[in-house]
Amino acid sequence: MATASLIRRCCRAHKALPQIRHLNLQEYQSKGLMDKYGVTIQPFLTATSAEDAAEKAKVMLNERGAEEIVLKAQILAGGRGKGTFSSGLKGGVKLSRDPEEIGKLTSQMIGFNLVTKQTSAEGSPVSNVMVAKALNIVKETYLAIVMDRGFGGPVIVASPDGGVDIEEVAEKTPERVYKVPVDIFTGVTDAMATELAEKLEFSSEVVPAAAAEIKKLYELFTGVDATQVEVNPFGLTDRSEVVCFDAKINFDDNAQFRQRDIFSMEDTSETDPRELEAAKYDLNYIGMDGMSSLSLCLSPPPLSHIHTHR
Repeated sequence: MATASLIRRCCRAHKALPQIRHLNLQEYQSKGLMDKYGVTIQPFLTATSAEDAAEKAKVMLNERGAEEIVLKAQILAGGRGKGTFSSGLKGGVKLSRDPEEIGKLTSQMIGFNLVTKQTSAEGSPVSNVMVAKALNIVKETYLAIVMDRGFGGPVIVASPDGGVDIEEVAEKTPERVYKVPVDIFTGVTDAMATELAEKLEFSSEVVPAAAAEIKKLYELFTGVDATQVEVNPFGLTDRSEVVCFDAKINFDDNAQFRQRDIFSMEDTSETDPRELEAAKYDLNYIGMDGMSSLSLCLSPPPLSHIHTHR
């Protein structure tokens, strides 16, 4: 299961290296960066209250050409669509054509915690929502660009089976997940982008557009010093538009001195207060449960230590 191992290593690298703190952006922030690099996204606005969301929905419907609104609670964890709020509302992604309903739904999101399969039992607090133009998706694929130590540079991970848990796809059908190392000096060539678009099973008419989006995503990846740019789904609309529907961009602290504007956007509402306190002193707080602590205490000394004290 080498492919599944790569997915876990690449897409969850930040969990494997606890000694390095990583900046994660909310979806709306990631999409804002994508927009700056010309990547095709859904038009959207953000809101911080029920009244604000209702007004933003009116703008999207009356001025931005939206026929329907998709309302998304903003938290860093995935699985929002199947999550549950502490208010009792089920699902952190909702569709509606009625601004008033958008406001009512938002009132059950903002100020409450959203529990998903990727959060703690308490869930993550929601302080804002994305009010976006809903688009009809006819095809969903997966695309990610990650910095991988195993390959010594960027790797593009792609699958024609998007819109679902990519780790699940890698476990069950590893042949449907493609991994393409990128030469950091050459970048993503036209030929490479075209081949990837074909592997994602886009039709010949759409391949050029998909290839162009892949190249723009790589430009974003290198331009903002990202460690991961993940798009799931990287999809196709009923109007033959290739769109990045959901976005996640990760960074590490090594990029901070070059990307101060980006790091200033950090949302710490979901961060352990002990980590924030440690960061003030350039330290990294690593939480452990009882078993982790016990395991660390009982673990054997390194071989170098044994050899030195023989």
